[in-house]
Amino acid sequence: MTTIFIILIILVSALLGVIVLIQNPKGGGLAGNIAGFSNQFMGVKQTTDVLEKGTWILSSILVILCLISALVINSGKSAGSDTLKSIPTTTGNTAPQQATAPMPQAPAPAPTQPK
Repeated sequence: MTTIFIILIILVSALLGVIVLIQNPKGGGLAGNIAGFSNQFMGVKQTTDVLEKGTWILSSILVILCLISALVINSGKSAGSDTLKSIPTTTGNTAPQQATAPMPQAPAPAPTQPK
């Protein structure tokens, strides 16, 4: 289920990015130059209106998908949700224990005599 939401969110985000990049803040942009249609798209609607509505629709879908995925992923009980509970923990002293046998030391270097 998580994979489906991730794929949908990535697709909607990519489409939203493309639509936003096509738009020009003043209404011209690439949309106004597609095949010389200027402000008409298919002879019925203005391209800027279609792109603006598409932006609002895709951004709304993205927000809804994110909210639903957060609810579904957190409420779903999967095998991975109990991983923190299965980690063994120690109680009491957590300081590292000292070794019982003394550590061997390297032999001291031989004293050097001046010549």
